[in-house]
Amino acid sequence: MTGKNKRKKTRQIRVGEVPIGGGAPITVQSMTNTDTRDIHSTVRQIRQLTEAGCEIVRLAVPDERAAEAFAEIKTKVSPPLIADIHFDHRLAVRALRAGADGLRINPGNIGGSKGVEKVIEEAHNRNASIRIGVNAGSLQKSILKKYGHPTPEAMVESAIEYVRLFEGLRFDQIKISLKSSNVLDTITAYERFSEQSDYPLHLGVTEAGTLVSGTVKSAIGIGLLLYKGIGDTFRVSLSRDPVEEVKVAYEILRALDLRHRGPEIISCPTCGRCEIDLFGLVNRVEQALYGIEASPKVAIMGCVVNGPGEAKEADVGIAGGRGQGILFKKGELVKKVPEEELAEVLVEEVEKIVEEYN
Repeated sequence: MTGKNKRKKTRQIRVGEVPIGGGAPITVQSMTNTDTRDIHSTVRQIRQLTEAGCEIVRLAVPDERAAEAFAEIKTKVSPPLIADIHFDHRLAVRALRAGADGLRINPGNIGGSKGVEKVIEEAHNRNASIRIGVNAGSLQKSILKKYGHPTPEAMVESAIEYVRLFEGLRFDQIKISLKSSNVLDTITAYERFSEQSDYPLHLGVTEAGTLVSGTVKSAIGIGLLLYKGIGDTFRVSLSRDPVEEVKVAYEILRALDLRHRGPEIISCPTCGRCEIDLFGLVNRVEQALYGIEASPKVAIMGCVVNGPGEAKEADVGIAGGRGQGILFKKGELVKKVPEEELAEVLVEEVEKIVEEYN
């Protein structure tokens, strides 16, 4: 049984027009790494993220100039925008007035209870939602003193404390995140909070790292939680172009059979039996298919051991050897293709399949 068959039912909130929780599709988020005050660069990156399939984009708003820029950025892009605010509740209010569809705040560093009240009032008036972002690295001093260090139990207590604060102010359009750079602590914190609350959860492993280490940590941490039915939206955090975060996110969802976007390329790792330039072929095909939303299975195999079997199981595939490849489509052998034509032929066949889908 996969996670999609036992997903926990949570309350539903909205970020702009995008529903979160309550059985809505698990949404993919990312965050720009441009200077928000640089409107041109930020708009360009948001459009790149949108093309990659990102459904909600978060922007850092560190000062007044960034808040001013946020308003103009909002008019030039299509996805819902979340303002990421720390230390100054006035910036949160400014961002909401600039059109933010939601906020990400840590209530403990936003300016005390009075500051939180003002932010909630503005969010309520503008039908905006708020993510309560609990991070292991920024827990309340009282909770750290109690637990000694940021344990999963400490993170959960922090989140529950903030939820009660918001509910006391009659605001429930919230989602929760409990992030740590420690994968096991992250998993435990989300599991325990999920047992105690039905608010939607934003998943993530904070400061996950580089493309390789960050992908592994995120795939394990986010993937295990999603498999268990926990989580309504998530961001893969990488020290990389955020477009790569979106690509990894959809591969996590695909692996769990929760959502599918873009062609699924199956390729062998190669060995001494490979007799074609498989790495180059895979790269050329992957780049040519970028931006396609349909999800046919494409097999690109480098030898005759597993190649024919995998290629037959794909929508379209090739089994390569000795400067050529055998093309399969829907399980049927179609023809032999010279190596130098393989990329072009594969892309053409995928495009035909995509047209059939449409």
